[in-house]
Parts: sequence; structure tokens; C-alpha cells
Amino acid sequence: MAARGLRTRAARRPYARLAGALLSALALTLAATGCAGSAGSTAAGKRTKTSATPSANRVEPLSAAPDPRLPVTVHSFDGKRVTVRAADRIVPLSGSLSEIAFTLGLGDRVVARDITATFAQAGKLPVVTRGHDVSAESVLSLKPDLVLAETTTGPDEAMEQIRDAGVPVLVVAPAKGLDDVGPRIEAVADALGVPAAGKRLTERSQRRIAAVRKGIPAHADHPRVAFLYLRGSASVYLIGGKDSGATSLLEAAGAIDAGAESGLKKDFSTITTEALAQAAPDAILVMTKGLESVGGIDGLVRIPGVAQTPAGMERRVVSIEDGVLLNYGPRTDQVLKSLVEQLYGDAR
Repeated sequence: MAARGLRTRAARRPYARLAGALLSALALTLAATGCAGSAGSTAAGKRTKTSATPSANRVEPLSAAPDPRLPVTVHSFDGKRVTVRAADRIVPLSGSLSEIAFTLGLGDRVVARDITATFAQAGKLPVVTRGHDVSAESVLSLKPDLVLAETTTGPDEAMEQIRDAGVPVLVVAPAKGLDDVGPRIEAVADALGVPAAGKRLTERSQRRIAAVRKGIPAHADHPRVAFLYLRGSASVYLIGGKDSGATSLLEAAGAIDAGAESGLKKDFSTITTEALAQAAPDAILVMTKGLESVGGIDGLVRIPGVAQTPAGMERRVVSIEDGVLLNYGPRTDQVLKSLVEQLYGDAR
């Protein structure tokens, strides 16, 4: 998570990782405050329960590692045509793209990671970003065959330096919702010369997401959920709106995106008492690191306006790790499952 292209040096990222607007917003502040996180989730509040860390923060590769058939020429989201002649040394520049490469079964070919790739299998790879800025020198020193990038990846000068060195760079369309899971997987798989594996992984992901959705209780109360992006150490307190990247996930869980429904049209807006009162959330969705940064639930309800919402009064909070919340990739079914479990708890 985590998600989609805002990108300023002061607040570079939420999620692109993050994921559309948030990917960008995440991207924005994760750089300044650190967005490390695992795929697990925790819940707090009277009406939620804690769910286990999905697969101990590991990705689950396809059962049979595919054999890339190259060269291939593919379309990059930035309008360029990219020819990939080898896929022995892959550098994905986001956690989401790293997850896709590993889950396709090509993890042994990945030679570096972005700081947001926090799952276990990527843990020992060298980091080629500083904050969320790409170090072109670090990337080029690894002699990559292919660099995978998001629309939020930068700075532009670093990316141009990589291209000028003759390295193919594939920019993948941003992740904004559940409908983007398959296209992103298949874009990466096509570039790596394993289109059949991309289709298999897409089918597996969609099947698992559908299974989680079927498990939502018929009597669910369709709670209003506000997505809050918090970075206490940087004094960043935002509420997600229409383009935050969270709407699709919340709706899939049978919930209502309270920020978007209350009329917030931007990706993120500064939290105000008035905005929270208008949103009137029954529950609050946060990233685990963000919740920790404000001092947990006790600190969260001290943010002006939170304690007066139904969510604040009930201390009904859903917390999911930064590294996967808005990735919209191979582990999105686990994110959705955790969200459903925490929202409905024993009601399921």
C-alpha cells in the first residue's frame, strides 16, 4: 500500500506505493518519515479483532517458476515502446512491482529493491533509493537488464540517467483500485517475457479476492469508513477523498468511503473538525506506521475532531501495514480479508 502520482520533494509519496493519489500521497510523506511495513495488520477497538500477519509477511510465488521468452517489445505507460532483451537482472523501483516480480516466480532474478519492498524474500536485497528518491548510480552499478517503475518514481533526472545508459525502463500504470490488479500484473509479466504466468497470477488473485468478498456477512452494516493518512513525526494529518486510492478497497469490503461520500473530491485534504463531522465515520482506516506515529489509538483520538466521530467514540480503528495497503497486487486479497475481519469481527 501504498497509491497516484503526487510527487513533491517535501512529501514524496504515499503509496504510489502506495497507489494513485495515495500512491503519490503516500509517496509524498513516506519519504520523509519512512514507510517500512509488513503485510500484516492489527486491529483495535470494541468492534474489531486482530488478524494474523498474512503469510508472515511473505509473498507466495506461483508453483512453477516460468522461463522468460525474450526479446519482447511492450508499451510503457509513459508512452514509450520498450524492448526487453534479457531478464536476468531486474530492478523494481516500488514494493508493489517487487511483489509482482517475486510472485510471478522470478524473485531470483531481482537484484535490488526500493525501500517500500518490505516482504521477507526481498529483505536482503540492496536498497537503491534514498528516502523515495532513486539513486541512478546505485541502480546502474547493478547492471540491470530491466528497471520497473511507477509513475511516481523519480527524480526525473535519475530516471533519464538510467535510460541514457541504455537500460530499458518500463513505467507501469498507477494502481487506483481492484480493477488495476490484473492489468498491473500482466504488464510486468509481459515485459518479463512470461505472459502465461501473468494470466495465471491474475486469475489466482481475482479468484482469491472474489472468495473474500463472498465471505462478507449478508447482514453487514455497511459502515462508513474514513481513510486517514497520518505521519505524526512530520505533522501530516490527512483525510482521504475520492482519489485517495482507498475507495475501491472499502467498497469491496462492503463499506462506504466516508471521505469521498461526504464530498471530498481531492485525493487528500487536511483533517479538520468540520471535515470529520461531515464524514461521520463509523470506523477509521489507517496505516500501521501512521497509527504508531501519533501514539496509537490514544493519540489518534486526540487529533481534533476524531473523538467526536462515531469511530472515535467507539475506538473502532482498522490498521493495515503501510507496505501493502494500497498496492493492488498479488496480496490484495490478504489486505481485503484483514479489512473485512477487522470491520465485522465476530459478526462474521
